[in-house]
Amino acid sequence: DEKGNIIGVVLVFHDIIERYEAEKKLQESEKRYRSLYEQALSGLYRSRISDGKILLANKIVADMLGYESVEELTKEFKFSEAYSPERRLELIRILEQEGTLTDFEIEVKKKDGGKIDLIISAKIYPEDGYIEGAMIDITERKHLEHQVRQAQKMESIGTLAGGIAHDFNNLLMGIQGYTSLILNDLNPGEDHYDKLKNIEKQVKRGAELSAQLLGFARGGKYDVKPTHINKLLKKSAEMFGRTKKEITIREKYAPDLWTVKVDRGQIEQVFLNLFINAWQAMPDAGDIYLETSNVVFSKSYTKPHEVKPGKYVRISVTDTGIGMDKETASRVFDPFFTTKGVGRGTGLGLASAYGIIKNHGGMIHVYSEKGQGSTFNIYLPAIDAKAEPISFHDEEEVKTGNEEAILLVDDEAIILDVGKEILDVLGYKVFLASGGNEAIEIYKENKDKIALVILDMVMPGMGGGETYKSLKSINPDIKVMLSSGYNLGGEAAEIMKQGVNDFIQKPFTMTKLSHKIRNILEKK
Repeated sequence: DEKGNIIGVVLVFHDIIERYEAEKKLQESEKRYRSLYEQALSGLYRSRISDGKILLANKIVADMLGYESVEELTKEFKFSEAYSPERRLELIRILEQEGTLTDFEIEVKKKDGGKIDLIISAKIYPEDGYIEGAMIDITERKHLEHQVRQAQKMESIGTLAGGIAHDFNNLLMGIQGYTSLILNDLNPGEDHYDKLKNIEKQVKRGAELSAQLLGFARGGKYDVKPTHINKLLKKSAEMFGRTKKEITIREKYAPDLWTVKVDRGQIEQVFLNLFINAWQAMPDAGDIYLETSNVVFSKSYTKPHEVKPGKYVRISVTDTGIGMDKETASRVFDPFFTTKGVGRGTGLGLASAYGIIKNHGGMIHVYSEKGQGSTFNIYLPAIDAKAEPISFHDEEEVKTGNEEAILLVDDEAIILDVGKEILDVLGYKVFLASGGNEAIEIYKENKDKIALVILDMVMPGMGGGETYKSLKSINPDIKVMLSSGYNLGGEAAEIMKQGVNDFIQKPFTMTKLSHKIRNILEKK
């Protein structure tokens, strides 16, 4: 009223049920969104456009980038400091032009300095100054893709290398064969004897180079035996140590080491390649550390390496040399890759070692740092068997025959010519066949006379495998020695299991051939 007394109250009511319901739904939606955000399988984040500082993220992002918590991540991490500026500018450019981007790959530095490969999908909000996106860790996938590409590359080059080695060995066989024939007619001290022995040495060097190619080509393993690797490693180290007095070899062998089944000649070749590599990395002398141990690998560890899980024997070869940077170490098993000067290396030694170990169902890894030396770890599958003794044979004397008949089968005319002359000198009667069909016809007519067939594995038309099966059907007790410029592997290895008596790899000496023949013919 006029005196200021309250004489009534006017109440105004607004119906806010709809607003209340909307706010409640919004809160529930935000709660669900936050739950989805936190429980998402990929990393979700919001970052500032200007410097890439992460403003909001779920725990997965923090874990990926090596941070203890999201709070720590949002305080410290900026994309602008974590990966290539050029790559970041490319990401911003695409977002500004398109508004969104998908499957954009970047390599990001984590808190501890390590690197991680990420794939990003994002959307830009320029008016608000931020980017929202999702990230997935593809580091392991990239690693597996690299391994697959590496394996495919090695397989392709290996096939080429194996073919070259095969043809090269056939050429060497001709040189070695005629050299052996001439030497057989000479005594030490006579004219040209020393020159011919030097030719033999060069053939041997050529055969060693070819063996490196075949080892890289994973061309098979022939003489596999249960072996105590400590004894083989010790023997190889002693032989190498005698020639390199400036190197100190330190050994630590596990006394209870498991047995492995290996081609001893090939594994010795691997050891020698690693020793030579270590020696060349220590121009001013140094130490080589050898160590063996037993290890067990789970399926999750062995799957990327395409080997079986289970028991393995580890052989570690460490040097105190100059070491390698990351790029060099990643290429160390590539064929023909070498850091040595012209004339000091073929680039085949470690590639050969890789092929041989892989062919034995094993793994070989390298760890190295510049200036800190290198460590090569070999893992060979263990077996439950007793190791056979390691023995040495003296095969200097030629063993002659007793006029037994031998059928020599080869598609190379030079091998037939020199082979016939060698077998004649050794005291055998010789039948010659230049292919599988001809061999079968000759054997059918002379099966009661022929005591042994020396059969080439790789021939046009009817190959060695098919020829052997046909000969075996004619005479189940036939005696056959396979001969090839390849190592024994694949089809040849399978045929060996079917009853072939022995295998000889070209180029071979008259002495070696004479021993192989007598071993077969005199075996009851």
